[in-house]
Amino acid sequence: MTQDHREQLMSFARDVSFTTGERIFNEGGRADRFWIIRTGTVALDLRVPGRRPAVIETLGAGRLLGWSWLVAPHHWHLGAEAGGPVRAHEFDAAVVRERCAEDPALDRELCAYVTGVLARRLRATRVRLLNLYAPYGAGEVP
Repeated sequence: MTQDHREQLMSFARDVSFTTGERIFNEGGRADRFWIIRTGTVALDLRVPGRRPAVIETLGAGRLLGWSWLVAPHHWHLGAEAGGPVRAHEFDAAVVRERCAEDPALDRELCAYVTGVLARRLRATRVRLLNLYAPYGAGEVP
């Protein structure tokens, strides 16, 4: 993203923190915000009937937490839990979507960025679930 667009987004941020083990959001809940992790780690998990939630990926500093806010109907597709103390920049999704509607260049850049994150998360989910539940694991994924 351009420096100008990063600065615009950061003007909407507020600092938040989460304690170890705190649920940040749950799968199926309303996705009305997102975060950029500053410190700590967050585990993304997926409900598996009859089992404990499967941890799909662990995110650290500088990573985007949450993409479901961008795609209607704005419900979380995964859950998230703080793996330790976490500090993050929090963004109100409605404010960011409104700004994107006013600035098509920002919208394109943000959508391209989030699409890349989404593609990586889908790949990580596939690999993790195959490793957990497939008879021979996922092997190498191109």
